Amino acid sequence: MQSLSFANYLEDSTYAFLALNALLGVYFVIVVWRRTSQLRFRSDESEEKFITEFNSLVSAHDYESAMKLCDYDFRALPRLCMIILGNRDSSYRQIRQVAADSMQRHIVADLEHRLSWIATVIKSGPLLGLFGTVLGMMAAFARIGTGEKVQPSQIAEEISIALICTAMGLATAIPLGYILSNLTIRVRRLQESLGAGLARVLEPFREVES
Repeated sequence: MQSLSFANYLEDSTYAFLALNALLGVYFVIVVWRRTSQLRFRSDESEEKFITEFNSLVSAHDYESAMKLCDYDFRALPRLCMIILGNRDSSYRQIRQVAADSMQRHIVADLEHRLSWIATVIKSGPLLGLFGTVLGMMAAFARIGTGEKVQPSQIAEEISIALICTAMGLATAIPLGYILSNLTIRVRRLQESLGAGLARVLEPFREVES
């Protein structure tokens, strides 16, 4: 009876872990979605306007105004432009390397780290659900093994409740799988946009060096 009670306790705890796992997945989905929205320009026109203005200021050697243009702008490209301006006395190759490293470490890697948490939630959901189902089945068979007269309907009810754990795990993993694919595409597009924008804002520094 003690093993039966313990199995029932663990099964009930699994529901809480499944709920926490789902909430963790939703949290990271919201974080990544908001983060990508904050880092990118809302339109190609606004990005083009920023790059044109930045390049004209750099070409005129008006670095102070260029810094003011990027200051308090927390989108990815203006942040990288601030790093570029801070290293403007270095060679073009060094500036490009520093900017590329900063983009990878501080922007792309951060987003990929959060995406990996969503992937972990997707993998954990079905496993937690299976764990809860196994515990429920153990409890059902343990009840049969007690030697007491047990109604088949009661056993069937316990087994059906145990299977809810697996259903909950799958209900978490399946939609999050689609969402993860969408977020991965968003991050990839942001990375491609940053790469193209970075190449353009570096052009004035190449011209100065040449």
